[in-house]
Amino acid sequence: MRQLKFSSKIATLLTLIGVAVGLGNVWRFPYMMGQYGGSAFLFIYILFTILFGIPALIAEFALGRNTSSTVVGAYTTAFNSNFGKIYAWFIASTIFIANAYYIVVISNIAYSGFYSIVYGFKFGTNPIGEGLHNNKLQLLISILTLSFGIWIISRGLKKGIERFSKIIVPFFGIIMIYLIYHVLTLPNATHYLAEFLIPNFDKLTPKNIFAALGQAFFTLSLGGTTLIAYSNYIDRSTSLGKLAVSTALGDLSAALLASLFIIPAVLVYKLNMNEGFTLLFTTLPNVFSMMPMGRILGSLFILALLFIALLSSIAVLQLFSQMFLNTTKLNFKQSIVITGMLEFLLIIPCALQPNIIGTLDLIFGSGMQIFGSCIAMIALTFGLGKRKTIMEIFNNKKGVYPKIFFIWIKWIIPITLLLVLGIYLYNILN
Repeated sequence: MRQLKFSSKIATLLTLIGVAVGLGNVWRFPYMMGQYGGSAFLFIYILFTILFGIPALIAEFALGRNTSSTVVGAYTTAFNSNFGKIYAWFIASTIFIANAYYIVVISNIAYSGFYSIVYGFKFGTNPIGEGLHNNKLQLLISILTLSFGIWIISRGLKKGIERFSKIIVPFFGIIMIYLIYHVLTLPNATHYLAEFLIPNFDKLTPKNIFAALGQAFFTLSLGGTTLIAYSNYIDRSTSLGKLAVSTALGDLSAALLASLFIIPAVLVYKLNMNEGFTLLFTTLPNVFSMMPMGRILGSLFILALLFIALLSSIAVLQLFSQMFLNTTKLNFKQSIVITGMLEFLLIIPCALQPNIIGTLDLIFGSGMQIFGSCIAMIALTFGLGKRKTIMEIFNNKKGVYPKIFFIWIKWIIPITLLLVLGIYLYNILN
């Protein structure tokens, strides 16, 4: 069977940015800035993205493209044992569980889009996340959201995932730039933004540093799962280094665009930036209710957020369906149906008991992604070895830089990640 590939370099980049950009940038990033140290958090986040995120991105791309297989095939080849297969299903299952609550959040955004268009925004109401108060409604919308994602992957790589990404990623960027233009014209908006961006490093605790590291990995969709699955679609002529930098810049730009809109808007109307993971659901509706043209701007924001969030969820569904297709006797349609049914079962408790989402996000949104990416780098550097790693990333070029980079992803990043994760767990337990 002919190996599927992305149709072009721009299609490759937009699809991978679509995987990386999602609620992690628009929902998670602004509230984590507000809760974990403001611009000091932003500084550490950018530093972690450069030092750890981009090299880890390159490593996951290399592991996926070198093995030209699913996550199961990649880890089985790298570890050359049943452990690789068992671990692959384990780590893929963690992101699959995370996708269940992710779909519930997306579904509330979808509901709020309809609510705001029909009724508008009113101060003190909660159109974003209104479905949280009606669990049956929330479950119904989640099923519809899941069904849309299943339909996209059923259309295949080029007609489904790739085509959807090529439309949505540019649309998101245009809408966010338009929103930023409007919010910065509000009285004192630039003053509040500049004040917020003055870093206060006294706020950086071990928990905050871990949150910044987790956010860097969360927003890039690192974790040794979806990016490995998508990497076997990358053409051999594509430079993984350039692709990783471009993907990270696209992801970082999305997070900054969202923050440049949300932060000054919240501060201008003297609302609470420390709201936590409900910032999107409780504070922003009040912002739009007071903002000039708030109904139009709010609806555009929700629409852009909804579609960009779907891309990350679709990537997880694609990951699992491909794993079933390549490791069982199921055909293409059967693999997709089984994937949808399993995700539906996981969605039920998240939709009916939404209070568990915060706990699930802490476990699967930061911890498991750091751990998973760490194992991916070990699989690449120890499993496939130095020669294959350098050949895949640098086209077998010799020199000082390839040697330093190999040492960096083999030793420095995994050890650092494990230390940060260990310190965080120690602080939690004590």
